[in-house]
Amino acid sequence: MVPVGAGVGYAVDVPAPPAASSQAASDAFPQLSPAVARQLDDAVRKVMEEAHVPGVQVALSAPGKGAYVRAFGVADKATGAAMTDGLNMRIGSETKTFTVTAMLKLVDEGRIGLDDPIGKYIDGVPNGDRITLRELAGMRSGLFNYSADEGFFKALTSDPRRPFTPQELLAYSFKHPVLFEPNAKFDYCNTNLILIGLVVEKISGRTLADYITKNVIEPAGLKNTLFPTGAEFPAPHAQGYTDQTASGKIEDAADWNPSWGWAAGAMISDLPDLRRWAEVLATGELLTPATQAERLDVVQALPGTGYGLGIFNVQGWIGHNGSIPGYQTLAVYDARSKATLVVLLNTDISAEGEEPSTLFGEAITKIVTPQHVYTLPAQPVTGDESH
Repeated sequence: MVPVGAGVGYAVDVPAPPAASSQAASDAFPQLSPAVARQLDDAVRKVMEEAHVPGVQVALSAPGKGAYVRAFGVADKATGAAMTDGLNMRIGSETKTFTVTAMLKLVDEGRIGLDDPIGKYIDGVPNGDRITLRELAGMRSGLFNYSADEGFFKALTSDPRRPFTPQELLAYSFKHPVLFEPNAKFDYCNTNLILIGLVVEKISGRTLADYITKNVIEPAGLKNTLFPTGAEFPAPHAQGYTDQTASGKIEDAADWNPSWGWAAGAMISDLPDLRRWAEVLATGELLTPATQAERLDVVQALPGTGYGLGIFNVQGWIGHNGSIPGYQTLAVYDARSKATLVVLLNTDISAEGEEPSTLFGEAITKIVTPQHVYTLPAQPVTGDESH
């Protein structure tokens, strides 16, 4: 059994939407009326029941269409405390979108180049003279995913509150042979992001947490988003439930140390901040248009899904998902309607091989954008595939 790691982020080579006026595209997204809200309520509750999700927060909105913001279920199974839309949550691989944005800001400043080899900055990387920063961000490096290493999984689950250093994480990866030649194919890999985080630190001369805070979180206007340096998890937060444990039994992972995810998955945020971030990320608000175009240049990753630079396009929904023991995240933006969808839940336990966050995304978008439904193909469960 191998942890899905700092999040499942899969992704699509999506054809451009059909030519249409912006007004027509906007009109395709429904008014979020009480009737539509009832449909959404029913769809969310159905997924919760079928996937055994304790609690979930959902925010859906589009300009001129209103907003649907809801919380369902419980934040704490022990006390029965209700889930609310103001709780902090661990966001897993949504962290990747912040780390890659940090790297791309350094690109915009001319301090690094996307086609620089990682070996220019970090020694000891297999194929480091040929793997570029672009290939790391695009999940096309061929490096082994450290979170798929059995020794790593044993170390994490035997003491989930222990800290890991980036160098320890890379050591789990580098003892394995590379999987393929650089840029040969797509393979989602947390190792890539650890390397990008180290590049940001080396070039900026600051810790990754500090650089992301000052150059990404604050300029984006986010108020409750944090890159933790340890196991800190500001109140109020939801408890999170996982079966990625030494015993295989479900445990509360809220106090686990996310340092093992670091640049790939350690961050914390909340629903209002991620609603803002989904738009900032997809529209390139913090980057030059040229660099944002590079980021959104997706290549085929899975059917219906393309992956760019730390971002995916799933049937026109642009953004990322995240999974870390106890929590899952989905934060996506639809350029057609300028709609934003964020889903936060307090479990990462798969439902018959499906990520619960995907099930919510699919159920919701079937109602509001039936012509382009957010869905990721079912992936093998932990132990068979690195996420």
